[in-house]
Amino acid sequence: MTKNTHDSDVAFIKALAELLNENDLTELQVKRDYAEDDSLNVRVSRKPPQQIMAAPQQQYQAAPAAAAPAAAPASAPASAPASADADPADHPGAVTSPMVGTVYLQGEPGAPPFITVGASVSEGDTLLIVEAMKTMNHIPAPRAGTVKRILVGDGDAVEFGAPLVIME
Repeated sequence: MTKNTHDSDVAFIKALAELLNENDLTELQVKRDYAEDDSLNVRVSRKPPQQIMAAPQQQYQAAPAAAAPAAAPASAPASAPASADADPADHPGAVTSPMVGTVYLQGEPGAPPFITVGASVSEGDTLLIVEAMKTMNHIPAPRAGTVKRILVGDGDAVEFGAPLVIME
Protein backbone atom coordinates (compact mmCIF):
# COMPACT_ATOMS: atom_id res chain seq x y z
CA MET A 1 0.00 0.00 0.00
CA THR A 2 1.39 3.37 -0.95
CA LYS A 3 1.66 6.42 1.29
CA ASN A 4 -1.17 8.15 -0.63
CA THR A 5 -3.51 5.22 -0.06
CA HIS A 6 -2.56 5.23 3.61
CA ASP A 7 -3.32 8.96 3.91
CA SER A 8 -6.67 8.54 2.15
CA ASP A 9 -7.51 5.59 4.43
CA VAL A 10 -6.79 7.70 7.51
CA ALA A 11 -9.00 10.49 6.15
CA PHE A 12 -11.70 7.92 5.34
CA ILE A 13 -11.60 6.50 8.91
CA LYS A 14 -11.76 10.00 10.39
CA ALA A 15 -14.80 10.74 8.20
CA LEU A 16 -16.44 7.52 9.44
CA ALA A 17 -15.78 8.53 13.06
CA GLU A 18 -17.38 11.94 12.42
CA LEU A 19 -20.36 10.24 10.77
CA LEU A 20 -20.68 7.97 13.81
CA ASN A 21 -20.80 10.95 16.18
CA GLU A 22 -23.00 13.19 14.02
CA ASN A 23 -25.67 10.50 13.65
CA ASP A 24 -25.39 9.23 17.25
CA LEU A 25 -24.51 5.69 16.12
CA THR A 26 -22.64 3.20 18.28
CA GLU A 27 -21.07 1.18 15.48
CA LEU A 28 -20.29 1.45 11.78
CA GLN A 29 -18.65 -1.17 9.56
CA VAL A 30 -17.41 -0.63 6.00
CA LYS A 31 -15.39 -2.66 3.49
CA ARG A 32 -13.51 -0.74 0.83
CA ASP A 33 -12.14 -2.73 -2.14
CA TYR A 34 -9.15 -1.37 -4.03
CA ALA A 35 -8.15 -4.30 -6.20
CA GLU A 36 -8.74 -8.02 -6.39
CA ASP A 37 -6.41 -8.77 -3.47
CA ASP A 38 -6.34 -5.35 -1.76
CA SER A 39 -9.10 -4.10 0.51
CA LEU A 40 -9.69 -2.19 3.72
CA ASN A 41 -12.12 -3.42 6.38
CA VAL A 42 -13.01 -0.75 8.94
CA ARG A 43 -15.19 -1.09 12.03
CA VAL A 44 -15.64 2.04 14.11
CA SER A 45 -17.55 1.75 17.37
CA ARG A 46 -18.12 3.64 20.59
CA LYS A 47 -19.98 3.08 23.81
CA PRO A 48 -22.78 5.60 24.22
CA PRO A 49 -22.52 7.59 27.47
CA GLN A 50 -26.19 6.98 28.32
CA GLN A 51 -25.73 3.17 28.21
CA ILE A 52 -24.84 3.10 31.90
CA MET A 53 -28.12 4.87 32.73
CA ALA A 54 -30.23 2.96 30.19
CA ALA A 55 -30.32 -0.40 31.99
CA PRO A 56 -31.86 0.89 35.26
CA GLN A 57 -34.40 2.97 33.32
CA GLN A 58 -35.48 -0.09 31.35
CA GLN A 59 -35.95 -2.07 34.56
CA TYR A 60 -38.15 0.65 36.07
CA GLN A 61 -40.23 0.94 32.91
CA ALA A 62 -40.70 -2.82 32.62
CA ALA A 63 -42.18 -3.20 36.12
CA PRO A 64 -45.38 -1.18 35.42
CA ALA A 65 -45.87 -2.99 32.10
CA ALA A 66 -45.76 -6.35 33.89
CA ALA A 67 -48.20 -5.12 36.56
CA ALA A 68 -50.72 -3.90 33.95
CA PRO A 69 -50.38 -6.09 30.84
CA ALA A 70 -53.75 -4.92 29.47
CA ALA A 71 -52.30 -1.42 29.00
CA ALA A 72 -49.37 -2.74 26.93
CA PRO A 73 -49.59 -1.72 23.24
CA ALA A 74 -48.25 -5.05 21.99
CA SER A 75 -47.87 -8.56 23.30
CA ALA A 76 -44.07 -8.27 23.47
CA PRO A 77 -43.86 -6.70 26.98
CA ALA A 78 -46.48 -9.09 28.35
CA SER A 79 -44.64 -12.15 27.02
CA ALA A 80 -41.33 -11.28 28.67
CA PRO A 81 -41.83 -10.18 32.30
CA ALA A 82 -39.39 -12.81 33.59
CA SER A 83 -36.65 -11.60 31.25
CA ALA A 84 -37.32 -7.84 31.51
CA ASP A 85 -33.77 -7.17 32.69
CA ALA A 86 -32.17 -9.60 30.19
CA ASP A 87 -30.75 -8.28 26.95
CA PRO A 88 -32.86 -9.56 24.00
CA ALA A 89 -29.66 -9.91 21.95
CA ASP A 90 -28.54 -12.65 24.38
CA HIS A 91 -31.69 -14.71 23.77
CA PRO A 92 -30.83 -17.91 21.86
CA GLY A 93 -33.66 -17.26 19.39
CA ALA A 94 -32.69 -13.64 18.63
CA VAL A 95 -32.35 -12.63 15.00
CA THR A 96 -29.99 -9.65 14.83
CA SER A 97 -29.47 -6.96 12.24
CA PRO A 98 -26.57 -7.66 9.89
CA MET A 99 -26.20 -3.93 9.15
CA VAL A 100 -27.04 -0.36 10.09
CA GLY A 101 -30.25 0.80 8.45
CA THR A 102 -33.99 1.39 8.62
CA VAL A 103 -36.43 -1.45 9.32
CA TYR A 104 -39.54 -2.06 7.26
CA LEU A 105 -42.01 -4.70 8.42
CA GLN A 106 -43.83 -4.96 5.08
CA GLY A 107 -42.76 -5.01 1.45
CA GLU A 108 -44.53 -1.76 0.55
CA PRO A 109 -46.83 0.74 2.28
CA GLY A 110 -50.28 -0.75 2.82
CA ALA A 111 -49.12 -4.34 2.30
CA PRO A 112 -49.53 -6.91 5.09
CA PRO A 113 -46.49 -7.33 7.36
CA PHE A 114 -44.06 -10.16 6.61
CA ILE A 115 -44.50 -11.57 10.14
CA THR A 116 -46.71 -11.21 13.20
CA VAL A 117 -46.25 -12.41 16.77
CA GLY A 118 -47.22 -16.08 16.91
CA ALA A 119 -46.70 -16.66 13.18
CA SER A 120 -44.88 -19.79 12.04
CA VAL A 121 -42.04 -19.20 9.60
CA SER A 122 -39.91 -21.52 7.52
CA GLU A 123 -36.17 -21.25 7.13
CA GLY A 124 -35.40 -18.56 4.54
CA ASP A 125 -38.76 -16.74 4.81
CA THR A 126 -38.39 -12.95 4.86
CA LEU A 127 -38.85 -11.62 8.40
CA LEU A 128 -38.43 -7.95 7.54
CA ILE A 129 -36.40 -5.56 5.41
CA VAL A 130 -33.43 -3.42 6.47
CA GLU A 131 -32.79 -0.53 4.10
CA ALA A 132 -29.15 0.51 3.94
CA MET A 133 -27.89 3.07 1.45
CA LYS A 134 -31.09 2.86 -0.68
CA THR A 135 -30.78 -0.93 -0.91
CA MET A 136 -33.60 -3.09 0.45
CA ASN A 137 -32.05 -6.07 2.24
CA HIS A 138 -34.48 -8.90 3.02
CA ILE A 139 -33.63 -10.48 6.38
CA PRO A 140 -34.37 -14.22 6.16
CA ALA A 141 -35.38 -16.54 8.99
CA PRO A 142 -32.23 -18.47 9.99
CA ARG A 143 -34.36 -21.52 10.85
CA ALA A 144 -37.99 -22.63 11.00
CA GLY A 145 -39.89 -21.60 14.11
CA THR A 146 -42.49 -19.34 15.69
CA VAL A 147 -42.16 -15.57 16.07
CA LYS A 148 -42.33 -14.84 19.81
CA ARG A 149 -41.47 -11.12 19.82
CA ILE A 150 -40.92 -8.36 17.30
CA LEU A 151 -38.46 -5.95 18.89
CA VAL A 152 -38.53 -3.17 16.26
CA GLY A 153 -41.20 -1.02 14.69
CA ASP A 154 -41.77 -0.06 11.09
CA GLY A 155 -39.39 2.77 10.17
CA ASP A 156 -37.11 2.28 13.20
CA ALA A 157 -33.39 2.86 12.79
CA VAL A 158 -31.27 -0.15 13.77
CA GLU A 159 -27.58 -0.70 14.29
CA PHE A 160 -25.36 -3.63 13.42
CA GLY A 161 -26.07 -6.52 15.81
CA ALA A 162 -29.30 -5.02 17.20
CA PRO A 163 -31.92 -7.68 18.02
CA LEU A 164 -34.85 -7.55 15.59
CA VAL A 165 -37.00 -10.61 16.30
CA ILE A 166 -37.12 -13.43 18.86
CA MET A 167 -37.92 -16.84 17.37
CA GLU A 168 -38.37 -20.18 19.07
